[in-house]
Amino acid sequence: MSPFVDSLNRARDRTNSLVCVGLDPDVDRFPEHLKSGNDAVFEFNRSIIEHTSDLVSAYKLNIAFFEVMGARGYEVLERTLTVIPEEVVVICDCKRGDMGNSARMYAKALFEHFGFDAVTVNPYQGRDSVQPFLNYTDRGVFILCLTSNESSRDFQHLSVNGHPLYIEVASAAESWNTARNAGLVVGATQAESLAEIRAVSPDMPLLIPGIGAQGGDLETVIRAGADTSGGGLLINSSRSILYSSGGLDFAECARAATLRLRAEINTLLP
Repeated sequence: MSPFVDSLNRARDRTNSLVCVGLDPDVDRFPEHLKSGNDAVFEFNRSIIEHTSDLVSAYKLNIAFFEVMGARGYEVLERTLTVIPEEVVVICDCKRGDMGNSARMYAKALFEHFGFDAVTVNPYQGRDSVQPFLNYTDRGVFILCLTSNESSRDFQHLSVNGHPLYIEVASAAESWNTARNAGLVVGATQAESLAEIRAVSPDMPLLIPGIGAQGGDLETVIRAGADTSGGGLLINSSRSILYSSGGLDFAECARAATLRLRAEINTLLP
């Protein structure tokens, strides 16, 4: 077992949860009382974290929602990271994918400067675009395999060597996973393909976005995607938790939504 998988398991056991909350702070969707504040994004993030960190295994920070603010966004990102408890796994959702030397700089920035526990990467350029991330053997690398967006079929379902391309990606990721720190990103709206992916990658952690606002079916995801121990999943929900209320009670409602998702997952686990 790798240090990263061990961290995931400890986080799961501590909170009895496979929930990952996606921190996608969209000011346009904030409660009105926050929108006019000078520090709205940080205050929103801090409130969500304070009300949910005992209920989750991980947070997934989508870096686009910080980069849109320019230099100040990176400052808010760094401050947000300081208020996440150390025992919670923190994933940077950045989908980096570039040639080796550039990938090495991306990995160094995300793991050494920002201190993320894991990142999402795009394997389209092949192994040398992923390996610099995998070289950080104590960190996690979630490789895009089958995504939840409507146009995923444009490429990901194309037949390669008699299999859909996403199966080739899963198989390649399995072969690259010598340090046991790789995982796969599989959208919940693609749950019908999860069993096939799990068969190729029986022990890899799977990061599952698309539950909630995107309409993924939770029961199918768990039935097809859980590993032999009944885990191996991080089930991400973003908008349906963050924006479950537009009022003063937004953080309390986010907590209630997280509790409901955790309970539903645990009821369905084998």
